[in-house]
Amino acid sequence: MERFERNTVISWFSAALLISGVLQPNLEAKGMRVATDRDIVSITTGERILMRYRYKDVPYKPYVDQLFSPSGMNILLDAPPDHLHHHGLMYAVTVNGVNFWEEQQAPGRQVHLRFGDVKVDSRSDAPFAGFSEQLDWKNPQSGELLLAEERCIEASCLTEPKVTLLTWQSAFKPAEGKESVTLTGSHYHGLGLRFIRSMDATGKFRNADGKPGKVFRGDERLVRSRWCAYTAKAEGKTVTVAMFDHPKNERHPATWFTMTKPFAYLSATLNLHEQPLKVVSGKPLVLRYAVAIWDGQAETDEIESVYKSWTAPLRNEK
Repeated sequence: MERFERNTVISWFSAALLISGVLQPNLEAKGMRVATDRDIVSITTGERILMRYRYKDVPYKPYVDQLFSPSGMNILLDAPPDHLHHHGLMYAVTVNGVNFWEEQQAPGRQVHLRFGDVKVDSRSDAPFAGFSEQLDWKNPQSGELLLAEERCIEASCLTEPKVTLLTWQSAFKPAEGKESVTLTGSHYHGLGLRFIRSMDATGKFRNADGKPGKVFRGDERLVRSRWCAYTAKAEGKTVTVAMFDHPKNERHPATWFTMTKPFAYLSATLNLHEQPLKVVSGKPLVLRYAVAIWDGQAETDEIESVYKSWTAPLRNEK
């Protein structure tokens, strides 16, 4: 496990200074920029925004509220009236019976504590920018701290092929003084992505193994695979969005939750509705995922190629 943690936690070897746990106003290099504006961290390339992350003045959890394709199409929907608890790209599960997903009936809260490192650098000649964040998962009714998380977010815009790539990594351990916590949840709990309205109903999901998936209820399906992708019309223009599960993740390949009607949703799950997962002190749970966005319809071999490139650094280790 020690080797796993050392090699999978994002390397933050070019950290910027922090003031009272708040990111510097901006950090810019290699055409990439990390900037803060009130309650938002944004990552841009040139004059174009890649993503926005909300961390302050959010009642329940920090999350990515905007994520753009290479041509500038945002594919995330935040807090729609039908499901106010759907926040763009977010991570939530149930911890020791406290629900951090639905945000109702005494929900849990992910409390932003501070930012760690922020950097702009390049990997395989592709510039990227990112930051890390410390959070406490808290039961607001009792004040009990349940889970400690270090979250790391990176974003880049690849040029060949032209793809927006966001990496989300979370390292979890029981809160101080706890020997263990148990993760459970509904069949959609995990890293969830709510698509914009124009992508509802008419798109098509596929996965690395070409599996149809198991119908859970209605239009909802569950399927295990190393990646899952959705191609649909976004404001009249075709986009493809794929989510990747890292081979070192617990219970790889992920169990994907998908639905297109009445709205489109995708989650990378740990199958917690059937198999609860215990996280013990001294053995953090490290999960790493990526979201890739193409303008137009990406072919299956294109998606697989980007997936392999994303996982290559660990696959090539001896």
